[in-house]
Amino acid sequence: MVDASSYGARALQPPRLLHLDALRGFALLGILMVNIATFASAYFGMAVPDPAFARPIDRAVRWLVACLFETKFYLLFSFLFGYSFTLQMNAAERSGKAFVPRMLRRLFGLWLIGAAHAVWLFHGDILCTYAVLGLILLRLRHRTDAQATVLACVLTLLPAAILASLGGLQLLAGETADIASTMARASAAQQAWLGTPATVVAQRLRDLGQTWWIVVLIQGPCALAMFMLGLVAGKRHLFAQHDRYRGLWRRLAVWGLAVGLPGALFYATATVYGVGSGWEIAGLGASLLTAPFLSAAYVGMAMMLFEGAGGMRIAGLLAPAGRMALTNYLMQSLLCALIFTAYGLGWMGRVSPAACVLIASIIFAGQLAASRLWLRRFGYGPVEWALRAFTVGAWPAMRRTSELPRR
Repeated sequence: MVDASSYGARALQPPRLLHLDALRGFALLGILMVNIATFASAYFGMAVPDPAFARPIDRAVRWLVACLFETKFYLLFSFLFGYSFTLQMNAAERSGKAFVPRMLRRLFGLWLIGAAHAVWLFHGDILCTYAVLGLILLRLRHRTDAQATVLACVLTLLPAAILASLGGLQLLAGETADIASTMARASAAQQAWLGTPATVVAQRLRDLGQTWWIVVLIQGPCALAMFMLGLVAGKRHLFAQHDRYRGLWRRLAVWGLAVGLPGALFYATATVYGVGSGWEIAGLGASLLTAPFLSAAYVGMAMMLFEGAGGMRIAGLLAPAGRMALTNYLMQSLLCALIFTAYGLGWMGRVSPAACVLIASIIFAGQLAASRLWLRRFGYGPVEWALRAFTVGAWPAMRRTSELPRR
C-alpha cells in the first residue's frame, strides 16, 4: 500500500484519490503527444501532408499517434474534470459554504488563465472551453444519472453524425482539398511562427479565429458529454471506492477496446493516408463516436494496472503530475513554444514525428520528477495555488504545514 505522502500529497488528502491523480497524470502524457505536433508543424490539421516529413516512417509514427492518442485524451481529461466537479461540491457541503458563488469564481479564474494561454502560448487551449462548459455543468449538476447519461449520448452522437454525413457527401461529390492553396497558407503560417514573438501572437490570433467552429461543433459537445459521465462517476464515488468496481474496470477494458480500437484504426488510416479527402472527415466522425470507448478502455486498463504493489508504484509515479495538472498543462505549452516557435529555438518544420514523440517523452519525464520534488515542499502547484486564491478570495498557505514521512 502506498500512502499519500509517497506522492507528495497534503496530509488532509485521502490517499484513495491517488488513482484519480494518476489518471490525470496519464492524461497529461496523451495530451502532450497530440499537442506537440501542432507546434512542430504548420501543416498539422491543414488537410495536406507536411512535405518535409512524408517518408513512410514519418507517416507510420503519425498514424500511431493518431490511433492511440488523438481525440482520446482530451475526453479522458474532460471526464476527470466532471468527476472533480463532484469533489468540489462535496467539499463545499462539508465546509458549509455556498457552492455556486465559489464555483463561478473558479470558472472565471480558469477562463482568464485559458484566455492568456490561448493568446500567448497555444491556440488549441482547452481551459476556456472548460470554463464555459463548466457553467452548463453547474446548471445540470442535479440531473439524475440516467438523464446525464442520455445527454452524454446525444452530445456524442450529434457531432459524429454531422461529420460522417459531411464526409460521405464529400466522397460522393469527389471533392478534394485545394492542395496548392492549402500549402501556401501553411507555408505562410510557418513563416509567421518562425518570425518574431509579435508574428507568433498574430498567427495564433488568426488560428483562433479560424478554429472556433471546431470548439463549438465538435470539441465542446464531446467535452460536455464527458463532463456529464464524470459527474455520474463522481456521484457514485468510482475512484474513492475503486475496489468495489473491479468488475467494471474489466468490462470497460474489454468493451472499450472492442468498440474503440476499430474506430481508432479507421480514424488514423483516414486522417494520415486519406488526408484532404472525404475519408478524413468521415474518419473524424467515426472517432467522435468510438473514442469515448477507447478512453474508457484506458481507464479500465489503468485501474487494473494500479492494483498491487507494482501498480501502486506506477500510480505513485504519475500522481504528482496529476495533482499539478493545470501547471503541467501550461508548462507543456510553454516548453513547446520555446522549442518550436520564434519565442525560442524555432525548430518548427525541422523535427520529425518520431523526434516529437521523443521530445514529448522527455518533457513528460521531467514533469514527473519536477512535480514530485515540488510537492514535497508545497501543498499546491503554482497555478493551482493562484486559482485557489482567486476562488476563495484569500491567500492559501503555499508551503506544506507539516512534514509527512517519506519512503
